[in-house]
Amino acid sequence: MALNRLLLFIAFLLHIRWSRTNPIRLICDRRLIQKYVAEATDMEEQARQCEELPLLPEPVQLPLVGFALRDWMRMTNQAKGQEVLHALGKVVDGAAVAREVVRQGCAVGPLQQLYERASSFLLQLRNFRAQEESSSQQLDGAPQVALERNPRRIFQTYSQLVRGKLRFLFQDLWRDSCAGEAPGAT
Repeated sequence: MALNRLLLFIAFLLHIRWSRTNPIRLICDRRLIQKYVAEATDMEEQARQCEELPLLPEPVQLPLVGFALRDWMRMTNQAKGQEVLHALGKVVDGAAVAREVVRQGCAVGPLQQLYERASSFLLQLRNFRAQEESSSQQLDGAPQVALERNPRRIFQTYSQLVRGKLRFLFQDLWRDSCAGEAPGAT
């Protein structure tokens, strides 16, 4: 697991260097989240078209990413961020396991892309939260998870997370941090 974390950190550094994005740009440029929603949908579609995806030998924990908008709006941005970070962590862990199992075929590329994108989001949001908040609070209750052996569910979970909670979190953070001064704010 330590090797996975080291590789995750290296991938993040390379991503930051190549893309020259920073956490504020990730939040403040509203065009980026639309790009990431489209990417997530494309990855999910690519995985859906792969016929030879084997089941994972052991189930992975995936977050339940559905939510009630009314409950979501009552939460603080810190609680929302913590929930999204936890969900992204579970997706990254699940993608890492799936990459070890699926080493050939049409899903190798999308799995790598999923792992890299989810890892990048995870690290950038952690960095953003570190800049915005000096204290780290834990979630009141453990977020719900489901055990899953089908790699396609990892793609579906990530896509739902990006289209739902992550997009809404970005909107809330944008409103609090960037309104009126961000590129793509219109």
